[in-house]
Amino acid sequence: MSLNTIEINRLMDRFDRHASVWLFGYGSLIFKADFPFLERRPASITGWSRRFYQGSHDHRGTQEAPGRVVTLVPDEGAVCHGMAYLVTPEEFAHLDHREKNGYLRLATEMRFEDGGTAEGIVYIATDENAAFLGPASEEDIARQISMARGPSGPNSEYLLELARALRELGKRDAHVEAIERHLQAFTGAAR
Repeated sequence: MSLNTIEINRLMDRFDRHASVWLFGYGSLIFKADFPFLERRPASITGWSRRFYQGSHDHRGTQEAPGRVVTLVPDEGAVCHGMAYLVTPEEFAHLDHREKNGYLRLATEMRFEDGGTAEGIVYIATDENAAFLGPASEEDIARQISMARGPSGPNSEYLLELARALRELGKRDAHVEAIERHLQAFTGAAR
């Protein structure tokens, strides 16, 4: 699959007739909502784990030196915590562009902290996209993150902002925390 998924995502019309749609964010969407939304609530989805397996050639790295950003990988029984945004369908033009580097819109069931549920959309970059970097040790991921920089800034900023946002939500993510510790060891960055 191409790096640019905008056209593929435009074909998803499941929610087109809805006045509003829930969007689940598990990476930069937790801490950087650069779009209008009607409501924002902590939420989670099951059966997925957040992993720094996706290459970033357009935001946190370059074609020659890609950064690493998170995607979701299937993981039976796992719970991934994040933030849900209620948006109008018109916002997906902006979101498709923002998530164009290999991410596809998928329908998902999300659970809110009050126990309520809703169906909505999540962007996931599968191992079939050209930007997928795949597994590596958390130390190697941190090393790559420490060196990568793209138009949206240093890759380390993405990691540190995500780790901070998860702490503010009161949610633990062992993968993110381990990479953050390795990054701090490389750079002396403070929490």
